[in-house]
Amino acid sequence: MVGHRFVEAAVERGLQRTHRLVVVGEEPRRAYDRVHLSSVFDGATEDELVLGEADLYATAGVELVLGDPVVALDAARRTATTAQGRVVTFDACVLATGSAPFVPPVGGADAAGVFVYRTLEDLAAIRAWAAGRRTGAVVGGGLLGLEAANALRLLGLQTTVVEFAPRLMAVQLDEGGGRALRRHVEALGLDVRTGAAAAGVLTGPDGAVSGLTFAEGEDLRADLVVFAAGIRPRDQLARDAGLATGERGGVVVDDSCLTSAPGVYAIGEVACHAGRVYGLVAPGYAMAAVVADRLS
Repeated sequence: MVGHRFVEAAVERGLQRTHRLVVVGEEPRRAYDRVHLSSVFDGATEDELVLGEADLYATAGVELVLGDPVVALDAARRTATTAQGRVVTFDACVLATGSAPFVPPVGGADAAGVFVYRTLEDLAAIRAWAAGRRTGAVVGGGLLGLEAANALRLLGLQTTVVEFAPRLMAVQLDEGGGRALRRHVEALGLDVRTGAAAAGVLTGPDGAVSGLTFAEGEDLRADLVVFAAGIRPRDQLARDAGLATGERGGVVVDDSCLTSAPGVYAIGEVACHAGRVYGLVAPGYAMAAVVADRLS
């Protein structure tokens, strides 16, 4: 989303008339609205989630490469190499690699029937696995976890939300707000376990998920498990290139979103500014505008 916003901002400023803009994406489609990802379970189509108009990427001076992620960045030589061997030279590079779901280091997290909640492919896989199954569990009681739990509910699964903190959305809500939210969530038919630390994924004879085990004891049966326990910046490309990163991850940037490498910028959830990584879209959009202004 933030990368797309940068392209919009760059074209609005006419950057494509003085530079060749090459946009390289990992997924096989144009950028789409992750904020409203759950709307696919209410009938929204993929086309309705796609951001902007296709004409943007048909603009003279703009090239879009899909399904071929950059796997190596050479900041000194100013080249980016993709998985398929394409080498893109640049005067300026903008990293907008976003974040990846955090999966706690518990046994069995790679079992069949265990998912994260991040992409359209994730949601399609969840929908397919849910068919004919009865119970689900979501590890994470933040906003994304509650969205995932509601999605499983809409798919017909009796679903339990598992949260390590003593209340749902503990970062955003005080105790009273947490109690009110829990009542609302339970009124929808969802079960809630707070103060619960998932210690491992249980599997059946076929190797597929069968539930969760907890540090406190008392296992939970689940035919499908979603981990929605936060995100981590996707900064490995930058790390491999020798760029400075924050103590808790993220590519270190200054007020102009410039990294430790000349000509290389980072925006959105992958950027670490003043020791902080922002997991929200609005700061990412602001960063996109800053870099577009800087390069214009």
